[in-house]
Amino acid sequence: MSPRPRETSDDDILAATARVMQRLSPTQLTLADIAKEAGVVPATLIQRFGTKRGLLLAMCRTAPAGVPQQFAAARMKHKSPLKALIELYAECTAFASTPEAMANGLAYLQIDLTDPEFHAITLAQFRALRDETQKLLDEAVAARELRKCKTGELARLIQHVNGGAMLSWAVYREGSVASWVRRDIEVLLQPYRRSRKNSGPEKNSNRNAHPRKKAS
Repeated sequence: MSPRPRETSDDDILAATARVMQRLSPTQLTLADIAKEAGVVPATLIQRFGTKRGLLLAMCRTAPAGVPQQFAAARMKHKSPLKALIELYAECTAFASTPEAMANGLAYLQIDLTDPEFHAITLAQFRALRDETQKLLDEAVAARELRKCKTGELARLIQHVNGGAMLSWAVYREGSVASWVRRDIEVLLQPYRRSRKNSGPEKNSNRNAHPRKKAS
C-alpha cells in the first residue's frame, strides 16, 4: 500500500514560516504560530523538522538555490537587463514591506551573523545574489545599456545600496521601501548608462578627425 499523500507539503509549510517571520520576531515565533498559518498541527512540524531551529534552517536553505530562479523569472518578464535588475531588487523588498517586518528581519539577521550554520547559508545566498547581479550587468553591457565597467565591483555596490536604502526607508518611512530601492539603484547606475545617441555601434574616434584638404 502506498503512503497517503501529504495534504500540506513541506514547501507550503516553509512558505507559511516565511510569512509568520515577517510578523513575529525570533523570540515571539513559536511552532504553534507556524502550524496555525500552515493549517497543520504543531506535531506535524516536529515530525518533519524536529525543532523550531530545524524548521528555520530548512526554510533558510531554500534561499541560495532560489536566487538564480528569481533572476531567470526577471529576465522572462523584462526585455531590458537593467529593467530586470532594478525591478527584481524592488520586488525583493516584499519581505520587509513595513518597518515592523524590517525590524523582525534584522532580528533574524542577528542569528544569521552569530550562528555558524545560519551564517553559511546566508553567505551562500549573498554570493549567489552578487554573482547573478554581475551576470545581468554583463548582459546590460553587451546590450549597450551600460558602458564597459567593472561589473563585479558594481554588483557589490548594488548590494550595499540595496541594504542601505531599505534601512533608511525604515527610519524615514516616506513612500514605499520598493520605491526607495528602485530610486537609489537608478541613481547608482546613472553614471554608467549609455546615452541614447551613443547606444549604436562604436565609431572610430580618429576617423575624419583631421580631414585632408582637397588637392588644389
